[in-house]
Formats: sequence, C-alpha cells, structure tokens
Amino acid sequence: MNPTLALCCELIERQSITPEDGACQTLMATRLEAIGFKSRPMPFGEVSNLWASRGSGGPTLVFAGHTDVVPTGPLEQWQSPPFTPTIRDGHLFGRGAADMKASLAAMITACERFVAAHPNHRGRIAFLITSDEEGPAHDGTVKVIEQLASEGEAIDWCVIGEPSSTAQLGDVIKNGRRGSQGARLTIFGKQGHIAYPHLADNPIHKALAALSSLIEQHWDEGNEFFPATQLQISNIHGGTGATNVIPGEVVVDFNLRYSSETTAQELEQKITALLDKFAIKYHIDWVRSGKPFLTRPGQLTHAVSNAVQKVCGIQPELSTSGGTSDGRFIAPYDIDVIELGPVNATIHQINECVAVEDVERLSLIYEQVLVELLA
Repeated sequence: MNPTLALCCELIERQSITPEDGACQTLMATRLEAIGFKSRPMPFGEVSNLWASRGSGGPTLVFAGHTDVVPTGPLEQWQSPPFTPTIRDGHLFGRGAADMKASLAAMITACERFVAAHPNHRGRIAFLITSDEEGPAHDGTVKVIEQLASEGEAIDWCVIGEPSSTAQLGDVIKNGRRGSQGARLTIFGKQGHIAYPHLADNPIHKALAALSSLIEQHWDEGNEFFPATQLQISNIHGGTGATNVIPGEVVVDFNLRYSSETTAQELEQKITALLDKFAIKYHIDWVRSGKPFLTRPGQLTHAVSNAVQKVCGIQPELSTSGGTSDGRFIAPYDIDVIELGPVNATIHQINECVAVEDVERLSLIYEQVLVELLA
C-alpha cells in the first residue's frame, strides 16, 4: 500500500461526522510538522479548524479542505462498514473516501515529496482545514479566513480538494461556483371546513399562480462562465393531514442558483415585485448561502491544467457547475481559487468510494502544482 493510500485509510477510520473531526487534523498536523510546517489549531465553537504553513515571503499557495463527513445512512445497506476502509474491485470504500479524505491524504504526501525535493522552495505552502463544511459552515472556513485576513495574512492561490472530477480524475476543474439564494415563502389564508369554502381562504389556491410566475420568470442570460440563473422549488408544506380541512397557510421552499449577472439583492427585489402583483398575504425568509465567484484563466488555472496533463494525459475542462463550496468564503479576499479532487459519482452515497489508483495520482497532481508554482 503506497503512503497516500495508507494515510487515506487512516483518515477514513477516524469517524468525523460533521462537525466532529475525529482527530484527523491532529494526524495531519503531526505529518506536516515533521516536514517543517508550523501548525495552529483555530477552533470556533464546537468546530475544529487547522491552519498550518511552511516558508516565508513570496507567493502563498493554500491547500484547503474539510475533515468532516456526512452521516452514513442505513448501516445495513453498506457492503462493508463505512468507517472500515475496504478495498475491492479496484476501489477504496468508506465514508469520506471521495469527499474528501483522499484529497487530504494526497495533499499531505504531495507536500512531503515536494519539500524533500525542494527544501528551500520559494514562497509559502499552507493548509486551511475545517470540520464544518458538511454542516452549517458557520464556524469553519469562513471564520478562519476572516481571522487570517484581520492578521494580515496574504494568500495568492488556493486549491480545494473537493471531488470535482466527473468521469475520470482531472477531467473537470472547478474555477468558480454559482451563487445560492434560498427562500422560505409563507402564504397565508384562513383555515376552514372544505365544504364551506366561502368561510375560508385557501392559500394553496392562491399560491399556484404566484409560484407559476416565479417558475416562468427569466432571470438572466448567464455569461461565458456561468449558465443562466435558475429557480427550483424544493418543498411545499400545506394542510393539516385531514382531507376535509382548508389549511391556514402554505409554506414553499425554493432556491436560486445564480450567475454573476445578478446579485442576491436584485433577486430579492424581483421576487418581491412579482409576488406583490398577486392578491396574497405572504412573508419571506431569505437565506444567502454564498455569492458567485470566479477565478479567470491565469497562473493558477494554467498550473493545475499543466499538472493534470502531465499526470493524467488529458486536458481538463474549466467549469462552474455544481453546488456551493467553501471557496465562496475564500475567493472574496482576492484569492484565486480552484477545486480539484476525485470523481464525484458516489459522494454522500451509500458505499462511497474512490478508485485506488486515483488516490496516488491525485497526490502526483498536487505535487506537480507545487512544482509549477513554487519550485
């Protein structure tokens, strides 16, 4: 078993269901300190965070990621225990194998080899690791980056180990993400007996036209980096459970994944204006999960693309698809951010896995990125 795969197995064994860290960061810090990194635990609330750095002066490259994983789901549906790393059919199975303990292990061993070959490398290498990415993300990366910025830490580039690949390792690099704007819309009516609708006011009926208007609304055209903004309804809650009662309210959850052609404030204004056209009494609670961010093609994207080509022999695609990531907290500080990690086909699923050969190849890619930028 190569060192990267062995470390990945050791990390999977440590149960770190969000926001627990399972002492993964302690293990990582120990390995990094052995090659000259200075580690600094940065806990906030019940969340474990680690900042570790090596070198001084010059540009700073940060490897960022998370040690927390999502819950396992029904244990009986796993072919092997989720926290017992198991290799079969050329894949390593375990919760967090792809998201994202393979990436964490690859980052560590890449740095170990790079530092051995380039002990006096230029600039700095750093790690920003949290146990609050899969949870509410209130006390993780967002708090650490705020604290580092207040202390004057300068970061140039950030590589996040999120599982970005689609069909094969390295085929997709995320160089940005869409914004995420959530909302809970409550439309009020008057509860009553379904046989006497004139004595009640059915909010579900009132909601239909308003929701159709939101669904059919054209928000923007997108641009060369982002698709057009889209609204999707995820939940509708209404009724008492009885078939003969008109409900007093209906609650609708929806989300907009939006491009850089608009802002959260503009979306809120447009939605409010649309709803005001209908004869409904309503209330909206907004949830701004993150603004869109983009790293335009440049030194970081070229370095990562070159690394993928040298290790995997393919030309990666730059993409801003997918959900949100902790990159939304890092990019606003004028930091170039990309995401590169394993194939994402099984993340958050029962029997999550990563191809065994990809674990070491990912380490070689990260090492080559270091060579491109700091050798």
